[in-house]
Amino acid sequence: MVKITFIGAGSTIFAKNILGDAMLTPSLYHAEIALYDIDENRLRESESMLNTINKNSNEGRASITAYQDRKEALRDANFVINAIQVGGYKPSTVIDFEIPQKYGLQQTIGDTMGIGGIFRALRTFPVMLEFAKEMEEVCPDAWLLNYTNPMSMLTMGILKATKIKTVGLCHSVQVCVPELFEHLGIAEEENLDNFQWKIAGINHMAWLLEITKNGEDFYPTIKKLAAEKKNPHRDSVRFELMKRFDYYITESSEHNAEYHPYFIKSKYPELIERFGIPLNEYLRRCEQQISDWEHQRDDIVENGDLTHTRSREYASYIMDAITTGNPTMIAGNVLNKGLITNLPENSCVEVPCLVDKNGVQPTYVGDLPTQLAALNRTNINVQELVVEAALTLDKSKIYQAAFLDPHTNSELSMDDIVAMCDELIEAHGDYLPAYQ
Repeated sequence: MVKITFIGAGSTIFAKNILGDAMLTPSLYHAEIALYDIDENRLRESESMLNTINKNSNEGRASITAYQDRKEALRDANFVINAIQVGGYKPSTVIDFEIPQKYGLQQTIGDTMGIGGIFRALRTFPVMLEFAKEMEEVCPDAWLLNYTNPMSMLTMGILKATKIKTVGLCHSVQVCVPELFEHLGIAEEENLDNFQWKIAGINHMAWLLEITKNGEDFYPTIKKLAAEKKNPHRDSVRFELMKRFDYYITESSEHNAEYHPYFIKSKYPELIERFGIPLNEYLRRCEQQISDWEHQRDDIVENGDLTHTRSREYASYIMDAITTGNPTMIAGNVLNKGLITNLPENSCVEVPCLVDKNGVQPTYVGDLPTQLAALNRTNINVQELVVEAALTLDKSKIYQAAFLDPHTNSELSMDDIVAMCDELIEAHGDYLPAYQ
C-alpha cells in the first residue's frame, strides 16, 4: 500500500487538489494518507473534507489519518508533500513587507526573490530541514515533493543538506502556453495538440525557449500579437521582457516585476502605472484568502456532497508513475548536474523530467541563450547565498544575498540594506535561528 504524508495539511484547498487528485488515480485509490499540521483546527477541517471526498469520489478506499506527531505521520511514507508556510500571514509576511517599506523598498509578492523571499527562505528552511532529517530516519527512501516557496532556495538547500530525494514543483510551466494563448486571443481557435514547446531555466524565471505549430516557428505570431497589446495589462512586464530579451517567461508579471531591477523604481514612479504593477499584492491576496475562507469553509468542509475533479498539479502524476512505472513528463526543480550548461553547477534549475519507477530523472538542456542565462544568474547568486546562510548561520551571507538581489540593490544603499536586514532579523525573532 502506498503511503502519502502531507505536511502543512491545514492548507485545505491545496490539500483538496493534491490528495483529491491522488484519490482519483487508480494506483493510489487505496493509499494510506497521513495529515500533519501545527494548526489543529485547520488539520481537522482538512481531515473532514478529505474523508468526504474519499467517500463520494473514491468509494472510501483510501485511509485518512490526522497526526499530532510529525515523525509518526512520516513513518514509512513513500511520498511526502510539503506545503508549509512558516510564520503565516501574520506576523511574518506582514513583517517582510512593512520593514522594507520603511526603507523605501516596495514589493509585489515577496515569496520567491527580493528581501521578502530571502527572509521567507531563512525562516522556512530550518523547519524543512528538521522534517527532512526525520525522513532520513523513518522513511529514507521516500520522495519529497516540495511545493513551498521560495522554491529554488528551499529545494536547493534540502538537496545539499540531506540525502532525501527531492523535487520542487510549481504549476507555472504547465499553464504557461495555455494562459499565454488565452491572453493573446488564440486559445479557442487553436488546438494545442498542434503545438510543441520547450521550457527551461529556473523556477519562476524559466523560458519558453521554442514553440512550433506543425513544425513551424510560432514565436513571430506570439510577438506580433503581444506588440498589439496596450499597456497596462496582466502580461505587461512579461511582454516587455520578451521585447527586450527575445523570450517569454513562465511566471506572472507581478512576480517578475520584483525579480529584475527595471520596473519598481522610486526614481521612475510612472513605471508602476505604465506596467500596471500591483505593489503589496501578496498582502491583499492573503487578506482576501482569509476573508474568503470564512465563506468557503461551509461549502468545502461542511459539504457532505463534496466531490473532486482531478487538477493539473503534478503530484498525483509523479506518484502514479513511480508506483506503476507508467512514464510521465513534468517540469521539475532539481540540482543542476550539467543539465543547463551555462548556469552554475549545483544551482537549482527547472527542466523537463522523465518520471517512472526510477524516480524523477531530469533531462539535458544545454546552453540557454546568453541573455537568458545572465538574467537567471542574477537570481541564482542570491539563492546560493541564502542557502549558504541557512546552512552556516553566517549573518554576513544574509547581507551579501541582499546586496546582490537585483531589485533591492537597485533601490537601496549597502548601509540601508544592512540596517534593514538587522531589523528584519530582530522582528522575526524565534522564527529564525541565531545568526552570528
